[in-house]
Amino acid sequence: MTDYDDIRFFKDEEVRPALQEYVKHPMIKALLEFTFPEDTYDEIKGKVLACSSIRDFQSKVIYLTVQKVLEKSSEGLSYSGFDKLENDESYLYISNHRDIVLDTSLLNCVLYEADLTMTASAIGDNLVKKPFLLALSRLNRNFLVKRGLGPREMLKSSQKLSEYIRQLLLEEKRSVWMAQREGRTKDGNDHTQQGVLKMLAMAKNSDSVAEYFSKLKIVPVAISYEFDPTDVLKMPEVLAKRMETIYTKSANEDFKSILKGALGNKGRIHISAGEPIRPSVLKELEKGAGSVNEQLQNLTAYIDGRVHKNYHLWPANYIAFDLLNNSSLYEEHYSDKQKRQFERRLTRRVDVENALEVNSYLLMYANPVVNQKAHNEDNR
Repeated sequence: MTDYDDIRFFKDEEVRPALQEYVKHPMIKALLEFTFPEDTYDEIKGKVLACSSIRDFQSKVIYLTVQKVLEKSSEGLSYSGFDKLENDESYLYISNHRDIVLDTSLLNCVLYEADLTMTASAIGDNLVKKPFLLALSRLNRNFLVKRGLGPREMLKSSQKLSEYIRQLLLEEKRSVWMAQREGRTKDGNDHTQQGVLKMLAMAKNSDSVAEYFSKLKIVPVAISYEFDPTDVLKMPEVLAKRMETIYTKSANEDFKSILKGALGNKGRIHISAGEPIRPSVLKELEKGAGSVNEQLQNLTAYIDGRVHKNYHLWPANYIAFDLLNNSSLYEEHYSDKQKRQFERRLTRRVDVENALEVNSYLLMYANPVVNQKAHNEDNR
């Protein structure tokens, strides 16, 4: 037993027994038949049970699953910035978060294609309550972030998580993915929660914040979907937040979002990796900061700036901004046809008589433009 058995992913020797136990589960069977539509189930089973490590399972099964998802529900995945990373290094990828499962799955596809170290990825334990989902996540190198704890338990859990991430990055040389905030960004307004960085810094020991984060080699990542197939599913929570009312998730809400996110139309997708944050930058952010909290605030703002700058904007983002502001500021970035198509999407998804609904929906797509515009103006 190790200290991390309640949160860690499978060890390689645990992979085959787990696959043998779950290969016949109806949901996993459906996933595998989706991935290998030409094969009989006995042939599929043979391929799956031949996997003896997480890398085998990711490269021979999950990678192909994601390619099928992209083929059926997108116009392709492009990426940039990864050629500047070293293939024998581990990195801490901190990204915006839009889709429960796909964000990290797509990033790992890119890392696999670029011959870079694939990530261990944080996932909320609230998303893997069912045993087959927990097994699948552990087979895909996910580790658990405990949710819904009291203050004392949360502190202990955060300390353990921080130390585990340190071990993965610095001792096992395994890259790690974390979202920049707890849960997905529902309104398109991507901002890093200082609490995420505070948790990471809990394992810094005697290092300063700048020294420790230099060792972790943080790479800010921007994940950009042309269309969010779950946009309409996010609307009730977005509206509740704007009206300052309490929103309670329905029992299967996350599961519906996973399915809709995987199979719904996403248009084009782009993932952009920034350069690893240099020690000199971290030292500069440390200067003039009177406390660790101020240092973390500075780093939070810096990561936000990288994500906003590198976010790939699509015609839909520019159209939403112009519709929201009744302007033609970005009209060179889209055609009349694209604008008509987006307006049709809008009328199909929200009550156009409800000004707050329309405004909230447009903001989902316009906020990345607002943020990039503000970043560019701040850095003139």
